[in-house]
Amino acid sequence: MALLITNQCINCDMCLAECPNQAIFEGEKFYEINAELCTECVGFYDRQTCVDVCPIECIVPDPQHQETKEQLLNRFHYLSLFGSKRF
Repeated sequence: MALLITNQCINCDMCLAECPNQAIFEGEKFYEINAELCTECVGFYDRQTCVDVCPIECIVPDPQHQETKEQLLNRFHYLSLFGSKRF
């Protein structure tokens, strides 16, 4: 399942540099996550680094993008080969 940044985001920039897939971007009002790039850090780390650094805990599982660990790992491998430019 991809992650989602809620509207409680204070735009502190902490999560932006932590994303190994560059899935986090500055939205109109707060940071957002591109679900097609988010692997929940599977393939990189044991935990979601954006969640770990968020001071207000506004990064949650996205209920509209439910995926298994295997699907996230497949996305990691795909992005490793082709990069994020395809999305």
